[in-house]
Amino acid sequence: MRCYWDEEEIWFYFEVDAEGWVIRQVELEGPELIPIAAASLAEWQRARDAGRLGDYDSRFGITAELPVSDWEGQDPEQLTSEEFEEVWGPARRQLASRPS
Repeated sequence: MRCYWDEEEIWFYFEVDAEGWVIRQVELEGPELIPIAAASLAEWQRARDAGRLGDYDSRFGITAELPVSDWEGQDPEQLTSEEFEEVWGPARRQLASRPS
């Protein structure tokens, strides 16, 4: 799914599991749609367990901490998995290639 936060001019893209928890999240900022986050919950958990959470957060960001059922005032647009992947792949590559 995706939704737009106009106060910050950010598009949020979410992949959620069957219980509504965000497992991957992309954030694109401004009219140029600059990637500012492309985080995976599983990777975040592995980085936390390995003591590298700061490095992961600074490069890829974090995923939402509440299940989508707890979100108020949001009317997200549903996406197919293919539509999510079209956003995830380029955003992830761009963030991964940034100097750390």
